[in-house]
Amino acid sequence: MELDPRTIIGGGVKLAERAGDEAYFALLCIRSGLIGVEPPHRLAKMLLAFDRYGMLGGAITVGGIRHGDRPAVIDERGELSYRELDEHANALANAWRGEGLQAGEGVAILARNHRGFLEALYAGAKCGARVILLNTSFAAPQIREVAAREETDLLVYDDEYADMLEGIDPARGRWRAWADEPGQDTLDALIEAGDTSAPPKPESGARITILTSGTTGTPKGAPREEPRSLGIVGGLLSKVPFRAREVTELCAPMFHALGFAQAMVGVGLGSTLVLRRRFDPEATLESIERHRSTATVMVPVMLQRTLELGIDEIKRHDTSSLRIIFLSGSQLPADVAKRAIEAFGPTIYNLYGSTEIAYATIATPEDLEADPASVGKVVRGSVVKIFDEKGRELPTGESGRIFVGNLSQFEGYTGGGSKETIEGLMSSGDVGHFDQEGRLFIDGRDDEMIVSGGENVFPAEVEELLSGHREIEEAAAIGVDDEKFGQRLKAFVVKRDGAGLSEDQVKEYVKENLANYKVPREIVFVDELPRNATGKVVKRELAEQASG
Repeated sequence: MELDPRTIIGGGVKLAERAGDEAYFALLCIRSGLIGVEPPHRLAKMLLAFDRYGMLGGAITVGGIRHGDRPAVIDERGELSYRELDEHANALANAWRGEGLQAGEGVAILARNHRGFLEALYAGAKCGARVILLNTSFAAPQIREVAAREETDLLVYDDEYADMLEGIDPARGRWRAWADEPGQDTLDALIEAGDTSAPPKPESGARITILTSGTTGTPKGAPREEPRSLGIVGGLLSKVPFRAREVTELCAPMFHALGFAQAMVGVGLGSTLVLRRRFDPEATLESIERHRSTATVMVPVMLQRTLELGIDEIKRHDTSSLRIIFLSGSQLPADVAKRAIEAFGPTIYNLYGSTEIAYATIATPEDLEADPASVGKVVRGSVVKIFDEKGRELPTGESGRIFVGNLSQFEGYTGGGSKETIEGLMSSGDVGHFDQEGRLFIDGRDDEMIVSGGENVFPAEVEELLSGHREIEEAAAIGVDDEKFGQRLKAFVVKRDGAGLSEDQVKEYVKENLANYKVPREIVFVDELPRNATGKVVKRELAEQASG
């Protein structure tokens, strides 16, 4: 068969681009301190650790070699060094192997942010397990369903979830991570009695399954193999100035893609992760001041709660060490971005991505200064295109479906199925457009669009407008049936304290700023919006309320 020269040349260009990206990412990793010059004997130990346990399991062993007694974790129980965290993971891995755990079996973790989460994660990775990160906000039926579907062979959980786990009795046991009472079924007991020497090399490498949020339906497992490219870290470092051996306040839950990824980046950098089981905005400010933290990782609702303390309370704390407030997980309202910049200076970095597509764009302080509604420019190593309903690429400025490609995406949902793809790019599920400067804007979810009187309406546009009103704290909108127009919006509004806003005033505000067909048919004032643990509004619950 004769090859088309254009195919050969095109393939060569792509390989050259890939090689150039990887070289650039390597340079960024060196500059950040993720990769450093090591003595030959230490380098040999580090390479052996990666060979034995892969990137995930090997990372904490390498951390112990490189960073030793430096604190890896500060949580409510105190400090835990890199060497101690590695030894604890070894002890658990050896104990679980003694219980019969095999490579490829499922280790499910249902835990908040604390050392036990990381101990279990790295122990599972050193056993070559499929590590399944369960969402702590799930109801008991969801947890039981997901645990069964993902084939859980060993379960790690915090005591507070014990009542939700009735009927789940995996073959390799149930082990308590954060225990109210001591016992032989705790991680602490296994660690104390365990063998801290390096476990044998597993027969296969570890895999991670992160669950989708389940805001519109049943949560799905989104497994992925270990990284095939430095882009998973290099793309981040190309936009966000994380540096080695600093202190990061990790507020986002580690079962979520954002929290998990930033925990792994933090360990790779030899940073100290400050963890709390429950987010508290004032405690976070106090911790930033006490530990001289340089970065904090949040979902946008956490930033909103911090801003609700008021500028005087925020300024009462010394946050001058803070260089980075890294956000993702849900849309960052433009008004919140502006208020955060006023309170903390040019420290806001907002990532647009998802569990499935990984990184797409990151808005830097410069991007947000230019337009706080933007989600930034495309991260190097990723490709983002806008397509119409017929799969044709749209020009700059036109709104359409967002598709993303990179080497960090998931493999497809557990049990089959995946996201739609066009030209090798994967659907993000959102609709958006680029401006002339290459910044991406999210116009709404493609599955939330309604047709009202023949016109397309995205709830996100109305939500953004309402959230910017001086008497409105936040808002969410959904589509409901309407006899005259087919569909109309119904908005749920949380007023600021002391606000005297009426339904008619809210409708008039929308009418003054948007087209008539975008004015909600009904305004419902609520005390709060239903959210999951990662801060996303659970619109399924709003729809149930609307139909009820």
